[in-house]
Parts: sequence; C-alpha cells; structure tokens
Amino acid sequence: MKYGYFDDKAREYVITRPDTPLPWINYLGSQEYFGLMSNTAGGYSFYKDARLRRLTRYRYNNAPLDMGGRYIYMRNNANGETWSPSWMPLQRNLDEYTCRHGMGYTIIESKYQGINVRTRTFVPLNQTLEIWEVTVANQSGAHADLSLFSAIEFCLWDANDDATNFQRNYSIGQVEIVDDVIYHKTEYRERRDHFAYFACSEPLAGYDTQRDTFLGAYRGWDRPIVVEKGQSGNSEAHGWQPIGSHHVKLSLQPGEEKKIIILLGYHENPKDDKFDPPGSQVVNKRTVKPIIAKFLNPANVDAAFAELFDHWTNLLAKYQVTSPDEHVNRMVNIWNAYQCMVTFNMSRSASYFESGIGRG
Repeated sequence: MKYGYFDDKAREYVITRPDTPLPWINYLGSQEYFGLMSNTAGGYSFYKDARLRRLTRYRYNNAPLDMGGRYIYMRNNANGETWSPSWMPLQRNLDEYTCRHGMGYTIIESKYQGINVRTRTFVPLNQTLEIWEVTVANQSGAHADLSLFSAIEFCLWDANDDATNFQRNYSIGQVEIVDDVIYHKTEYRERRDHFAYFACSEPLAGYDTQRDTFLGAYRGWDRPIVVEKGQSGNSEAHGWQPIGSHHVKLSLQPGEEKKIIILLGYHENPKDDKFDPPGSQVVNKRTVKPIIAKFLNPANVDAAFAELFDHWTNLLAKYQVTSPDEHVNRMVNIWNAYQCMVTFNMSRSASYFESGIGRG
C-alpha cells in the first residue's frame, strides 16, 4: 500500500493519506527551539533541552498512538459538524488530504465539505517560537459560518517530573490571559525566569486554559466538549492541567479565504526584572510583546519562511552529487544530510522513540 512519495524538486516528502502504519514525523527548528511533528499534527516542542525546557506535553506509548500535539479543530456552526484538518484527533474521513514534510517545516492541507484548510508550521531562524500559519478557504459554493479552535497542552517544563510527580503537578499550574494572549507561567514566581506564550492574530470569540473545561468530563482530545458545543469556556487554570486554546469565528463567502497566525513561543526575563510592576506576580511582558506583534504579521511570517528555506538551500548546496541513480542523489543531496543536521542539533535525544528525558 502506498502512503506517499518524494518530491525531489521541492525537497519534500508528500504523504497522501493520514493513516500511516506509524506516525511519520518531521523535525522543526535548527538552533535553540525545536519541535517534533507528525503527519497528523502530533508531537511536542521544547527549548534547548527536551527534558528541562519542555513546552508541550506528549504521551509516549499511548493508545491511540500519537495523541497530543498541535491541534486545529473546525466546526460548521450551521449544522454542528466538526473535523480536524490534520485528521487526528477527530479522525473524520477527509475529502482530500496531503502532508508535506520539508526542510524544517511541515504543511498539512485537507478539504472537508468544501472547506479547505492549510497549515504551515515552522520555527523561524534566530527565534524561540514556532508559527502555525492557517489558511481557511471556502470552496463550498455557499456561505460558511465556521469556528476554528486551536489546542495545545502545556508540559510543566521538566518532562520527567511532569510524567511522575502528580502530587505536586496538580497544584502548580498557572497562566495569565492578557490581550487575548495565553501566558503559561507555572513556577515562574518561585524558581523560573522563563514562560511560554500562545497567541493568535485574530480577535478571539473565547479561550480556554483548563483541560477539563475544554475536553469535558471523561472525554479525550477526540471529542472535546467545547468544540462540540461551539463555545469556549473562558477557563483560567489554577493547578490541574493547563492548556492553551483559542476560539476564532469565521464568516466566509464562496471563494473567500482567511489567514490565521498562531504562535507558540518561549521567552526569558532577567532575574531582577521578572515582574511588572515590580513586587507583583504579573509577568513582565515588555520584551516579548514586540516579538509577538512582529510574527502575527503575515508579511513577516512569509519573510521568515523564505529565510528558513534559503538557509537549508545554502546548507545542502555545500555537498551535492550527481549519479545515474535517482535514489542515491535523493538521499545524499537531501535526506541524509538533513537527518545528520537534525540529529546533531538535537543531540539525538528527542524523537518518537527516545523520550528526551535521558541526556543526549
């Protein structure tokens, strides 16, 4: 059975159906901020150290496999129909689907009942953030009243403690929601100088930061109650399981499309300038706000992607071969070199089969 093919000209592997035998993953990032991303949007992100600076949670050996990641949910508000453009986690039978794993980026595109959703995910050079560029196009021939929900689950920084020390973990989760940006600040007031943020370019119809509110009692990521009902709970996490979710409402005429940019990032403050105002427990956001504003601008996103693309073009150009065998050319000129750089950058410590908790 065929699941995809190599596109040598684009330097991409193209996956043509989502239900691959195992998750087929790509690696995002080339400097300090990294992410693993599967062909159905599973995976996790971290800054420098996959154990001690884990941004998002991932459950190894879970059933179903590859549950937890960078999820987008869509809802047709007219009839209540819901689906995932990446197939997971709702697993609706999509009308069309492709995943393109490229050099430091992944593009997942699908169509369901005339609504085309394309998500391009990458880590810009010289930045400690990832960009989800989501383009929703109405190709149905009729007006579309839609809701888009984003969703990630925050890891409480130390991936080993996050998976073991539940007695403490259920008490320490903490967030701020300011100007529609979700700031994850667990342990920030005690012993950390860093925080994560989850931002969206569009005005929000709602948000959630408490997992139980978003999913509902006894539910999983495959049937969140908020998506089913079409309305966020505007929950603020105090302990338990902090998440990030945005709710964006879209009204699209036939042929109209809308681009939504979502940022997940990591930021540090000086130890003596952590709070604003001083003496409070409010995160100092003065230095991170310009970064958020910059990358919520579509023109800056396109420029950042072009810079990343050129980076890999120049890197791979340093060693190229021409042989009579296209498979040799493909492996030597693109994929073997790419894999070597990825394992070097990550010290081989993080994958779907190495948890990143041991040292690289």
